[in-house]
Amino acid sequence: MMEWTDRHCRFFHRLLTRRALLYTEMLTTGAVLNGDRARLLRFDPAEHPLALQLGGAAPRALAACARIGADLGFDEINLNAGCPSDRVQDGRFGACLMAEPERVGDCVAAMRASVAVPVTVKCRIGIDDQDPEAALDVFARAVEEAGAAALIVHARKAWLKGLSPKENRDVPPLDYDRVYRLKAAHPRLSVVLNGGISAVEEAIAHLARVDGVMMGRAAYQEPWRLIAVDPLVFGERASFASPKAAALALIPYIERELAQGTRLNAITRHVHGLFRSVPGARAFRRRLAGAAVTPSAGAELLAAALASVADGDQAVTDMAA
Repeated sequence: MMEWTDRHCRFFHRLLTRRALLYTEMLTTGAVLNGDRARLLRFDPAEHPLALQLGGAAPRALAACARIGADLGFDEINLNAGCPSDRVQDGRFGACLMAEPERVGDCVAAMRASVAVPVTVKCRIGIDDQDPEAALDVFARAVEEAGAAALIVHARKAWLKGLSPKENRDVPPLDYDRVYRLKAAHPRLSVVLNGGISAVEEAIAHLARVDGVMMGRAAYQEPWRLIAVDPLVFGERASFASPKAAALALIPYIERELAQGTRLNAITRHVHGLFRSVPGARAFRRRLAGAAVTPSAGAELLAAALASVADGDQAVTDMAA
């Protein structure tokens, strides 16, 4: 979710669900230690609960970054051992770490010794020619013994040789049963399922077999789905009765950010998928995609774009009311 789940995206998603745990983009240890930390790690207090996702393979560097994140107020520190991008492979972290469970255990132990907040790990079921049955169990045992609070498993292999990062999101088949077996074999480890889950109703079905579910691209591309999280998963009322109401609630945040020099498109690019099969949805997207990039664009543009969307919104209204 790099370059997607930035602070503006997370603030918007928090309007849609009060309870879901949100994650930052993956930030490398080098970026956190040597980069513009104030910009990279900035977040609004409204984003809580919020996890900081780190990319790295050196225990000392990860421990330092975890401590920085905890001191800033992040609620969880997550180590990404599942990203298959070329840049990550060049740095020998991300999904490459599936081949080094002992190193991952050392990284988790170092982070655990540095912070009081939970430390979690995100991984695949295996990489390249690994046997997922054996490899995932060894990996899970290493992170569990090191004190990880949870293991988030993308239920696909990552083929670091032969598939592009984009292909790795879709081509390797999903194997939810492998993740179910992992949970059964490690009852004391919190296991969270990830990969290919497109609806909250699907997530609820998986929750009968695992401890949690992570939704990534579906939540970003169709954020209206998040309105159903609080009522369907947590048994609480929805924050808003409709996606349109949630978007209108974003306007005060936009006005505040624009006053600090943020461009409108930096925020509104995250709301393009807010409506599906709603009269006026195409006009809404077209208007935002075009005019929002101009330097003079203001919050009134979002209000005008929303005016083109029918008040009936979509089926999620009944689900979340």
